[in-house]
Amino acid sequence: MIRIRWLVIYAVTTFIIAVTIVTFFKEISRIERLADAIETKMEELVELTRKNQELQEKIIYYSSPAGVAYIATEEYNLVRPGEKIYRIEIISEDQ
Repeated sequence: MIRIRWLVIYAVTTFIIAVTIVTFFKEISRIERLADAIETKMEELVELTRKNQELQEKIIYYSSPAGVAYIATEEYNLVRPGEKIYRIEIISEDQ
């Protein structure tokens, strides 16, 4: 009877220790996956923050008179009074 009692105690203790060890290693694995996910998200956040800063700088620039003048010149081919426009034509021999 005493041997069976010790055998049961030993089996229960071994089972509890095994479950604890397996759970511990699963949690370590989960922590590593979460740390990798956090690192990836931080890299994305840094990239998006940098891109947002660049866009904010563009908004500020294009809201200024110099930015408006740049858009008018480059996008709409407008010129300021007194500026000369030079047009370069390339004549192809194929025609």
